[in-house]
Formats: sequence, C-alpha cells, structure tokens
Amino acid sequence: MPAFPFSLNDPIQHHGPLPKISDVVIIGGGVIGVSAALFLAKRKISVTLIEKGRIAAEQSSRNWGWIRKQGRDADELPIVIEACRLWQELAAECGEDIGLNRTGVTYLANSDKQMAGFESFMKLASAYDLDTRLLDSGQTASLFKGMSRRFAGSMTTPSDMRAEPWLAVPALARLAARLGVTIIENCAARTLDLSSGKVSGVWTEAGRIETSTVLVAGGAWSSLFLRNHGVSIPQLAVRATVAATEPMAEIHAGAAAGADVAFRRRQDGGYTLAPGSHRLYLGPDAFRHATKYLPALVAHPFGTRYSPAAPEFYPDSWSTPRSWTADAESPFERMRVLNPAPEQSSLDAISRNFKRLFPQFQTVRLKATWAGMIDAMPDIVPIVDRVEAVTGLFVATGMSGHGFGIGPGIGRVVSDLIQGNAIGHNLNRFRLSRFTDGSRIRPGPAI
Repeated sequence: MPAFPFSLNDPIQHHGPLPKISDVVIIGGGVIGVSAALFLAKRKISVTLIEKGRIAAEQSSRNWGWIRKQGRDADELPIVIEACRLWQELAAECGEDIGLNRTGVTYLANSDKQMAGFESFMKLASAYDLDTRLLDSGQTASLFKGMSRRFAGSMTTPSDMRAEPWLAVPALARLAARLGVTIIENCAARTLDLSSGKVSGVWTEAGRIETSTVLVAGGAWSSLFLRNHGVSIPQLAVRATVAATEPMAEIHAGAAAGADVAFRRRQDGGYTLAPGSHRLYLGPDAFRHATKYLPALVAHPFGTRYSPAAPEFYPDSWSTPRSWTADAESPFERMRVLNPAPEQSSLDAISRNFKRLFPQFQTVRLKATWAGMIDAMPDIVPIVDRVEAVTGLFVATGMSGHGFGIGPGIGRVVSDLIQGNAIGHNLNRFRLSRFTDGSRIRPGPAI
C-alpha cells in the first residue's frame, strides 16, 4: 500500500540562491508561513521563506482537509470566518483546482449530553450569523446513505468547506512566488543573528540572510528553534494517523466526525478517514510543561494515548540537542521532513469503525496511509504574537490541529502584525505571555 500521497521524491520546486538581504524572513513552509508570505508580498514587502524540507510536506499536507467554522474556539472564530472568505479568493487567484468545495461539516452526537454541548456553540453561531443548526436523530440519519446506527442528533454547518491540503498549500506557495516571494526548500534555518537584543539576520545552512524581521512558523519544530534562543513555549506534538480510501460510492458529500471515526469526501471520489485519538511521545518538553497541560487533560481525558519516547531526531526526542551554533549541523538538517509511520492499530480501528457505521461496504480498500505530528498548545489555541524579549521576532505556531482551515486568516493577521497595521481581530487570547503572566489556562475545543 502506498504511503503518504505527497511524494517526497518529486523534484524540488523552489530553490536558491539565498538572498543577501530581505525585509522579512519566514521560517517554515507550511500553510501559516506560506500565507503570511503571500500577504506580505501583496504589500510589496520583500520576503524570503526558508523551509528545511519541502513546502507543506509535514502537517500542512497531512491534515484532514477540513475548512470549518463549526466548533471553533470563540476567539478563533472571527479569524476563521475571514479565512473561509480568503480561501475562496486565493483559490481563484491560484488558478489551480485545489479541491475547494462547500459541502458542510457535521458533528455526530452519541448522547443527549453531547447535544447539550453543541447547544453552547449555537449561541456563538447565532452571534456571528452562521448557518449552523442542530438536527434531531431522524434528520441526522437523512444526511448519510446507509448509516447503520441512529445518533442522538448532530450539529451541522452547510457552508463549511473542504479542500485537498497537498494541492492547496503548494498552490498558495506558487502564487506567493509569482508575487515575488523568494522560497527556498531544503534549506534549514539554524539560528537567529542577534545584535543587542534585536534581530539582524538569520543563519541558514547555506549562509546568512540580513533582515530585521523574522517570523517563526515552524509547526512542530517551533519550540525547539526558539528554545535555542532562550524563548520557551509550552508546545508539544501529537501523532495522528490518517488513511485515504480508493474511490467508492458517495455516502456524504462533506465531512463528519463521531466518537470513533471522522471522514470527508475527497476530490478523487474516495474518503479521508481518521480515528478519534492521537498519540503523545513523552520527552523532555512533555515533562517540562506537564502542569500546563493538566486542564486540557481533565477536559478531554480520552483523546490522547502515550508512548515513553519519541523516535530519534523528533523534536521532543530524548536524544535531540536543545542547543547548537550557527556553524554546526542543526536538528532541522538531521530530519528534513517529520514523517511518522501510521499506527497499525489506528488503521485497523479506522477501517473497522467505518465499515460498522456503513455496512454496505464489505471491504474498505485503502489507497494510502500516513501520519502527521500536530503541534499543540495547552489551551488548544495558537500563539500569534511578537516576542517582546527579541525585537523583530514574531511567532505563529501551535495551531493545534486547526491550522489548515484558519491558515489564510492567520497569514493575513501576522502580515499586518509585522507591519504594525491594525489587525482587525483581538489577539489577546493568542499572546505568548499567557503562559507566564499567571493567567488561568482555559482549554478550547479538542483537537
């Protein structure tokens, strides 16, 4: 069976030479870094985006492909509403088919208690005039063809969208390049060059770029990079297993999730399937930040399973260095692409639970399986902020499994944050200092 559908053997699309100077340097070629670069370029700001491996080769192309307003944290919702509009605009600007379709997202409820939980989001949906609605058991059954069991009900948002991540983010990168962004793949940022507490450049494996402004948008690698400069963020990464089926009869045109399985229709006529849990590798950062994660553990006790150690060279592996110099090989060069193996027990559960829910499929043929590392924060909302201790340093990371859908919105926000423009949204919930100023950790919706 083929692995992850994004081929790491494809020719590199974006390569040198390294510029000597750039207004802004972005570290990380996922959806957040690419989107920020794109919006900065629209303002005629010179941008260099450096990616240690390949554009979107990690979680930005391994996610479920949902673009949803439904179930969002209250402080994320205004940004994701903007992101939904931007996805449609950018898809048109790209001139490529990225599989963007407005087919809806549905959450299935096993119990009346879950339905009551959905009602709390309905208040927020009403405040923002969303088309979200609650469905009873019969209405829920009518959404899906051949579903074997009756649910207590569901919550659905018909205007929510889906897209193909491994098509969408590279397409945005090509658009950014056409707008003047210099993108260099297979080029790791090693360290910042600091002068009197200010950014003066970035040291990469290919040399130095002079700049006064750096955005760290490195996903699961952000904490490791920042820690080398004395900036601590309580970021961890959890492994999620995903599978794609061969083309099959349509049971639902959109995306849906229950307690045991999540699924969405794909552009190729198959379904992307995922289980209801993730795995956390226990490393130095996991123990260092454990107390900050207790509120999320209490709120969502069954969503994460644990392993005693990460594989070699992973961001929170026991053997991964926590400090290095600009003239030495960095951890980012030792692992160009974080490519975890899918978990066989999760794949078995995916197929079993999907077939149990839709028994008309005697077999579910998987055309590809993969896993990704989701960068998470203790309150399940990101950091989007400037680093006060280092002038010119900005961070946008810890999207907690929400990054693909909200990506263009965060990119636009970070672009204006860097420029000192009005943001248009309240970013207080996403400030870096919330983990050190005594604020109570308030978990958002689960990953």
